[in-house]
Amino acid sequence: MSGRNIRFAVLIAFIVAAFFAVRSLGLIEYLDEEVLRGRISGLGLWGPLIYMLIYAAGAALLMPGLALTVAGGVLFGPVWGSVYVLFGATCGSALAFLIARHMGRGWVEGFIEKHGRERFKELDERVERQGWKIVAFTRLIPLFPYNFLNYAYGLTNVKFLHYLLATFFFMMPGVVAYVVFSSSLLGVFQGRVSKEFLVGVVLVLLISALPLLYKWLKKRHAGGP
Repeated sequence: MSGRNIRFAVLIAFIVAAFFAVRSLGLIEYLDEEVLRGRISGLGLWGPLIYMLIYAAGAALLMPGLALTVAGGVLFGPVWGSVYVLFGATCGSALAFLIARHMGRGWVEGFIEKHGRERFKELDERVERQGWKIVAFTRLIPLFPYNFLNYAYGLTNVKFLHYLLATFFFMMPGVVAYVVFSSSLLGVFQGRVSKEFLVGVVLVLLISALPLLYKWLKKRHAGGP
């Protein structure tokens, strides 16, 4: 199972667990989208800024970003949630890259040696041949774990600006899919299935299918059955 499919399965498990927790604890009346977003908007620029800083720090500290992505959709809606998640994730990716390249190379090499030496070797060879294109490819079709990539790319010869731009633009489809999906979750908890939620489901399924499509095309190109 690919990293993105695992992420989708975790998301479904998270939603189911949250749904039953909210129902059993009687918290539905407190989870109103308009009320929550009104409180966040009352913070002015501080709300989005604090959120993006937390997201960036979490990415640099190897924390899974799924819960923060869901929170972005719930708190800011599909449009601004996508913007803030994308900028937060990109800043976190950039921070991890720069730490690996300039500050923590020894630690990063030890981490890779322990958790993904063969994966890094494959990644390094691909970057040597294809440069920023492999960054774009692995952001769109995640064959490697997201947090691993952030640090691993810092040890390759890819240019920082190329890495940053490829990360930003090619993470965008996945970010939009998950934020649109999560932006209507509170309505689902209250028994309302909105158009946005259904669109989000379709987008997440399409994004999750990309690794399977890639493997099928690769097998077909190689002449497999």
